[in-house]
Amino acid sequence: MTGTAKLGAPVLTHVCDLYVELDPIREMGAGRAGQRRIIPIIGGRVEGPRLSGRILNLGADWQTIWANGVAELDTRYGIETDDGATIEIINYGYRHGPADVLAAIARGEDVDPDSYYMRTHARLETGDARYDWVNRTLFVGRGARLKQQVVVSLFALE
Repeated sequence: MTGTAKLGAPVLTHVCDLYVELDPIREMGAGRAGQRRIIPIIGGRVEGPRLSGRILNLGADWQTIWANGVAELDTRYGIETDDGATIEIINYGYRHGPADVLAAIARGEDVDPDSYYMRTHARLETGDARYDWVNRTLFVGRGARLKQQVVVSLFALE
């Protein structure tokens, strides 16, 4: 195979939108890589063509804010589908943007998601055979931070 082979761009298929409800931020202070904080995940909902249900009251986002202002997002939580399956989601990503936009987000203001970068990649896992496809699919997401909620549109990488 030569370096000229072209496979084409991957296809993204919308799976669901995650509406993740948050408790207040728990600041930890400076860690090895930056300012550390934990944001408890206390519930929410999942709506979409391939997954729907509720976000369970468990899990958190363990964030590190780097010196350059980038927020490293590292979340783990659970989903219960409308038909009773339990799915674990591990979502990792970055949020960054202009300082004034990030300050507005920190104050809980409504900010246009196009004015900053919030992208993730997710791994889902379940033992429920009806949703076995999530165990072998890669996912990417685009997010927005609201006052007490994160919204992520999740796409399967086909």
